[in-house]
Amino acid sequence: MVDFVGAGCGAADLITLRGKRLIEQADVIIYAGSLVNPELLKYAKRGCEIHNSARMTLDEVISVIDIAECSGRNTVRLHTGDPSLYGAIREQMDRLDELGIEYSVCPGVSSFCGAAASLKAEYTLPDISQTVIITRMAGRTTVPDSESIEALSAHHSTMVIFLSAGMTGELSRRLQQGGYPADTPAAIVYKASWEDEKVCRCTVGTLAETAAENGISKTALITIGGFLGEDYSLSKLYDPLFETEFRKAEI
Repeated sequence: MVDFVGAGCGAADLITLRGKRLIEQADVIIYAGSLVNPELLKYAKRGCEIHNSARMTLDEVISVIDIAECSGRNTVRLHTGDPSLYGAIREQMDRLDELGIEYSVCPGVSSFCGAAASLKAEYTLPDISQTVIITRMAGRTTVPDSESIEALSAHHSTMVIFLSAGMTGELSRRLQQGGYPADTPAAIVYKASWEDEKVCRCTVGTLAETAAENGISKTALITIGGFLGEDYSLSKLYDPLFETEFRKAEI
């Protein structure tokens, strides 16, 4: 059996209880060494075989899993954040399907959730934004033309941008070209929930300057939108004049 486990956004105690249990029971762990907190490996049992996938190809990862399966051992494939976001798990699962190897997925706390917690912010504020766009700049991995930063910026929704901390100048230009004013609130969150976390508030127009001043070029999320400002409307959920199945409206 193979368990794909979301390691959470950084801090070792932000892994789920299920994820921790699976790590404790694993005979083999393959972890994303470039991003996963190594403190999580302390949960592994004595004698567990551990591999750092940062140095491995897809074929090598699958080979380790296949060997473990043939010898009746359980494998945990430990991914950063939640494996459904930029986790490259689909290609691994397809290969396991071909080999007839069973697997399951244990969700994790994504870094976009960790970033909101670090910012003490709510992405979905009434009359500001009810939509969160999670995306990335094109790099070695391309992005469909319909999902360009310019196209997505036209919505003026909350944006959370992964894997783009090294391209903040270009990102700033494209956000403005898509319709965000230069003074739109923004923030760069470096290594959310880690001990060396940095939270840098800025604007769309000062993204590149802020990243340079704080020495940030990777391992950071960039958040954009009015949710970082001061204005919003109160939720109807707790409005005394708003009636729900649990509470009568006050007249």
